[in-house]
Amino acid sequence: MSTHTRIEVALALKSNGFVPLFYDENIENCKKLITACYSGGARLLEFTARGNFAHEVFNEVSKFIKSNYPDMYLGVGSITDGAAASLYMQMGADFIVTPALREDIADVCNRRKVLWLPGCGSLKEINDAEALGCEIIKLFPGSIYGPDFVKAVRGPQPWTSIMPTGGVTPTSENLKSWFDAGVTCVGLGSQLIGKSSEGTYDYQGIETKVKEVIKIISTLRN
Repeated sequence: MSTHTRIEVALALKSNGFVPLFYDENIENCKKLITACYSGGARLLEFTARGNFAHEVFNEVSKFIKSNYPDMYLGVGSITDGAAASLYMQMGADFIVTPALREDIADVCNRRKVLWLPGCGSLKEINDAEALGCEIIKLFPGSIYGPDFVKAVRGPQPWTSIMPTGGVTPTSENLKSWFDAGVTCVGLGSQLIGKSSEGTYDYQGIETKVKEVIKIISTLRN
């Protein structure tokens, strides 16, 4: 079961400013990635459940985090229906991230008071999600809409919290464009956690990048 309430997770997202996204079918690789992100200062992670038997990997990842890094918030992404959301919540997901807005996911998450971040791409979808109780909107794919879309939405709706995923890079220039537009936080995947041409991870490099992103965001906010 989830060990953190949706309010706790929402506040953590706002406080930390970014979420590393990752997926690997190898559990040992996942553990090393988690450790690298945590050592770099990240306190939220999104496991993008896109592979075969991903739920089995997530189950081990969840156990590892709760045993070793109990102050880390673990979410799961690429969830496409309420049944999958329920399964991952049972295995300890602290928040659910979806590529699209679905009411069945909203229902099961609200029932258990678990934060859910639906992928939205229009003002209507954003308003529908907020009417269903959504705290933070996932703008996806962020590369299609860009910071100008965020700025335009938050003009008439300053209460809307947005997390773009896709199209976000760990550079001062890119992050500044998003945070100047008013995002609450950002999701960083392959631009932050990626394999080399040889198919391996640079764990120390990932830790360093996480530290750099945290420093950039902190500077932008201050």
